[in-house]
Amino acid sequence: MKKSEQQEYRLQNLSCASCAKKFEKNIQNISTVEEVQLNFGAAKLTVIGEASIEQLEEAGAFDGIKVKRADDRRVEKNTPFFKKKENILAGISLVFVLAGYLTATFKGDDYLPAIALFLLAIVIGGYDIFKTGFKNLIRLEFDMKTLMTIAIIGAAIIGEWQEGAVVVFLFAVSEALEAYSMNKARQSISSLMDIAPATAMIRRGNQLVELATEDILIGDILIVKPGQKIAMDGKVQSGISSVNQAPITGESIPVKKETGDEVFAGTLNEEGALEIVVTKHVKDTTIAKIIHLVEEAQAEKAPAQKFVDQFAKYYTPLIILIALLVAFITPLFLGDWNHWIYQGLAVLVVGCPCALVISTPVAIVTAIGNAARQGVLIKGGVYLEQLGRIKAIAFDKTGTLTNGVPEVTNVLVAEHITEETLIRLVAAVEQSSQHPLARAILQHAKEHKIQPTVAEQFQSVTGKGAYAEIEGVRISVGSLTWIQETVNVPKAMKSAIINLQKEGKSVIAAMSGETFLGSIAIADKVRSNSVSVIQKLRANGIAHTVMLTGDAEPTARAIAQELQLTDIRAGLLPEDKLQAMKELQSQYGSVAMVGDGINDAPALANATVGIAMGGAGTDTALETADVALMADDLEKLPYTIRLSRKTLRIVKENIMFALGLKLIALLLIIPGWLTLWIAIFADMGATLLVVLNSLRLMRMQK
Repeated sequence: MKKSEQQEYRLQNLSCASCAKKFEKNIQNISTVEEVQLNFGAAKLTVIGEASIEQLEEAGAFDGIKVKRADDRRVEKNTPFFKKKENILAGISLVFVLAGYLTATFKGDDYLPAIALFLLAIVIGGYDIFKTGFKNLIRLEFDMKTLMTIAIIGAAIIGEWQEGAVVVFLFAVSEALEAYSMNKARQSISSLMDIAPATAMIRRGNQLVELATEDILIGDILIVKPGQKIAMDGKVQSGISSVNQAPITGESIPVKKETGDEVFAGTLNEEGALEIVVTKHVKDTTIAKIIHLVEEAQAEKAPAQKFVDQFAKYYTPLIILIALLVAFITPLFLGDWNHWIYQGLAVLVVGCPCALVISTPVAIVTAIGNAARQGVLIKGGVYLEQLGRIKAIAFDKTGTLTNGVPEVTNVLVAEHITEETLIRLVAAVEQSSQHPLARAILQHAKEHKIQPTVAEQFQSVTGKGAYAEIEGVRISVGSLTWIQETVNVPKAMKSAIINLQKEGKSVIAAMSGETFLGSIAIADKVRSNSVSVIQKLRANGIAHTVMLTGDAEPTARAIAQELQLTDIRAGLLPEDKLQAMKELQSQYGSVAMVGDGINDAPALANATVGIAMGGAGTDTALETADVALMADDLEKLPYTIRLSRKTLRIVKENIMFALGLKLIALLLIIPGWLTLWIAIFADMGATLLVVLNSLRLMRMQK
């Protein structure tokens, strides 16, 4: 391995935030390592420089940390909870604690065999604690194991053998539960990593070969049978099937795929066989990008986490100072050295900042992982927090609130003609046109199985419309103004057309020779779920919903009224949208922007949180937005707002639990009621409450 080469690794047994910092420091001390970054939330390590796996594992040997390369797809066997060495030792320790209590009950606390049983419980259950604790003491490093080592040695010196033994056992239980809980929170990433298969069937020439995904090249033909997962991103070359895209986009309904359609690695092919041309290397697939971005998001510290880390930096030395004052200053005035030294030792145990340190990251990790499974990619804890404080949301219109494709909405015909005949004649003329409205009419004809008549001598009239010969008769299609130059439009029809135009619809009229045939209204339809999404956002405390669009005022106003938006800004160029976003922020403070990630890039970048529609397969959306709705599903927006607000609430609750329980325990010093087992229960209780409270975010659904 060359110097300055970057290597990525995945870690096992990394459950303690302070241990993670120590591990990172140990690696940095390896002479051949230039830089190291440890992502605690994702249990991922990035090393720039040279270091073997053996060296890395030696750096983490103090906590039994195991290291493997990030691209190593081998499935690691999970050791059952009851077979783990530390848990077996804790169980043996419990046996000796119970035996010691029974002996002491019948023979007294000073009975030598009872003390020996408690001592065995302390040595067996606390072996790993003491091994690390003594090393830390020599280096003057004060983490939880150092504090525990001091406390238990102190308890033994003042003859509190029972308390020392119980504390060792409870601490071992606390460590085991914390490790289990953090692993549970990290499952959101590991489940993403397992989505795409490691191998795939490839056709090269006339041969079928099974290859590791790392060896598949762009342009290879991927063969996917019914019921198999698609291993690579690509485009369908042949075959028709339904593909379940839920792992990538969160869509609950399978999507029909046929020739030319895009497919993603990790999605499930349901009933038909597909041949797919590979378009991306394994490291560039959409699922690989999602995993990378989710890991990066979990590494980026949210404001609350930065505050907690800063607070913990001063909190631990303060606790040590309080413990010293209680143990050695208080007895100078109140006497009873044994009692106050014991109280000081208990303060050390209470003072462990573990629960406080993990109060924010465990909630952020869980929330971001849950969102990824629901098809929402949140690119950092900072954006998750900011979303929870959003007061207003600005929407682009086309492709966000609307479908983004013009559709026929109304067909008005003269008395002597049927609707089907009008569509057939107009579609015949429009077959040769490149205008977006022409495509809408042709799509309408296709959906209603209307076959256009053959047209000849097509001619476009710039800014007005087009005409063609059909069965010897000229059929003209274009603006109402142009058609009216030749024929009279009935008054009732003209009135209906004006009303449609007031609704923001584009209306084209048609005539045959000098006879008026009718008119067709076309509009970019509002998404079927846009109304309910706006209502849900309002129910979730978003009082201000604004539309920023380049469309004309009448079209914008009609859609805003239908959706009951609170504000519209129409006729905007990209730079105007940016200015509008600045005005909204000065008016409301925190404002999110929802757009397509391309046309709205300036406004998205300037918004408090930029939210891109249609993230799956759209590199621009994945790269530029703070949040991407992978399935182009607006319904995910209220879910994301609810998730962010719940995460904010849980983070605040966690900090209250972590500090509140410790404060209550510390107040017990005043009457002299604080004991070592109460101290460890306060620490263990705070950690468990924080983790279990955070894991509630895993259950949150759309």
